[in-house]
Amino acid sequence: MMKNERFRRNSPYDRGSADAYYRRPRLPHYFDGFHIHSRRIPAEEMTAQELADYHAGYDEEDDRKEWD
Repeated sequence: MMKNERFRRNSPYDRGSADAYYRRPRLPHYFDGFHIHSRRIPAEEMTAQELADYHAGYDEEDDRKEWD
């Protein structure tokens, strides 16, 4: 995956980061397009690099949504 591809909207890294931010469980996935209505790619179909990117996004997200 190209470096800028790692940070695109709905990439594995982006989805990991969003899951952590919204306090969702760690469940690797991503979307193959820029919109959430594009095809959802589950962990079983992800490459080792895509899984690593998802986990990096999850682990590196240091902000959390505050639910009042």
